[in-house]
Amino acid sequence: MQTIRIPHHGRQIDATVYRPERDGRLPVVIFSHGFNGHQSDFGHITKLLSEHGIASVCYNFCGGGTRDESGFPTTQMSLLTEKEDLFAVLDEVRCCHWADAEHIYLFGASQGGMVSALAAEERPEQIRAMMLLYPAFCIADDWQRKYPKPEDMPEEMDFWGVMLGRAYREAVEGFHIDERTGGFEKPVLIMHGTEDPVVPIAYSESAAKRYPDARLEIFPGEGHGFTPEGDRRVVQLALAFLQEQER
Repeated sequence: MQTIRIPHHGRQIDATVYRPERDGRLPVVIFSHGFNGHQSDFGHITKLLSEHGIASVCYNFCGGGTRDESGFPTTQMSLLTEKEDLFAVLDEVRCCHWADAEHIYLFGASQGGMVSALAAEERPEQIRAMMLLYPAFCIADDWQRKYPKPEDMPEEMDFWGVMLGRAYREAVEGFHIDERTGGFEKPVLIMHGTEDPVVPIAYSESAAKRYPDARLEIFPGEGHGFTPEGDRRVVQLALAFLQEQER
């Protein structure tokens, strides 16, 4: 395990590398957490991947939650700044001597899933495949419905314990999920619970139809954030998906 800092756009990302002790270049999974999440959210899966020869990089979005220590204000965070963060991590990983640049995977949860999907649209040649855990494809719809115009949103507001600024709403102006995702042609694994109160599963069902090579795994009775049993299934599905790509 190694902690690193990645500077970009005048801010710094805190990240942790989990790398198996073996020679040669390794496949790498880049994990992106959800709204107000933290890189430690993926500790249960990185250990297993390492045991199977797969490296992981977990990081904190700058301003992405109350536990972020980058100093970047949460009021300036948006889907666009988080996409910049992910691109910076991707660039860093591609330059690592131990990483196989042809075998880089994205794993995004909730808002991190939305950001991962947007990144994959722009850099498909750098990503081998993608895993999305209850991806928040509803964000643009929710915020355009809540504030029809960007100026309708307060300059700052408390949302689920995080202070957001108008930049969050401005980033989704004129945004339509059907137009912005679905072009990534490589394998996509989507995992979603039937009882998700935050992101209706219909968004993932629609996404699975848009992507040319997607599989939707449904978790009966699970919400937004899974039970321990659901998490164990996520880990096993993710490992099997990665091993399938590595054959």
